[in-house]
Amino acid sequence: MNTKQLFAATAALALGLSTAPAFAQTTTSDGGDKTKTTADGVMTKTKVDEDGKMKIKAKTDAGDRLKATTKPRKGDRAGMDMGNGVMVGGAMMVADKDIVDNAVNSQDHTTLVAAVKAAGLVETLKSAGPFTVFAPTNEAFNKLPAGTVDKLTQPDMKDQLTTILTYHVVPGRLTATDLTDGQVLTTVEGEQLTVMKKGKKVMLKDAKGGMATVTIPNIMDSNGVTHVIDTVLMPTK
Repeated sequence: MNTKQLFAATAALALGLSTAPAFAQTTTSDGGDKTKTTADGVMTKTKVDEDGKMKIKAKTDAGDRLKATTKPRKGDRAGMDMGNGVMVGGAMMVADKDIVDNAVNSQDHTTLVAAVKAAGLVETLKSAGPFTVFAPTNEAFNKLPAGTVDKLTQPDMKDQLTTILTYHVVPGRLTATDLTDGQVLTTVEGEQLTVMKKGKKVMLKDAKGGMATVTIPNIMDSNGVTHVIDTVLMPTK
């Protein structure tokens, strides 16, 4: 593997875009979030500082090494950390709160929050991550057949609910500008989403051919980024 291939593989792993199975271990320190990922013969260590700067170190099985540092784009996390935020469901989403703590304040996401609690995913989504979450609104859940949500939140449906919810989560911190037309995202659930982008409009195609549109992008959280969507995404399982 040459340097260019190493860089491409490392960048994909650091952003959570690799479609191959990977092992990832995440820790949190006073200096920021640290992630160690191994896949395709490349071990990648990333550290996201509190200011959004990402430091990447990689090593291949053949001994090739790479070091790189990336800085957040203007208007992304850095801008949020200076006190700006995004209004969602009547509340201000701010970058010093994690994914869950931001979501619980949104009146448009009460169904999603209840589902996350029923699936036992609160602690996961409050962990260091980073994660990219596509968050369906209450209206998105209302599009499902009558009784679906009540059924899924029953204790004996926990596994199915977890499958659906983790299909809305992608490893890494992906803002709208990181998403490109035709890009394939591998979710935490294991199946894939396909990005369809026209100008600034971002849509997602799920495993069953359903489509969701990002209505509010780039809600920066302390452990990732959330994008509000208007339709619940469905995996094949």
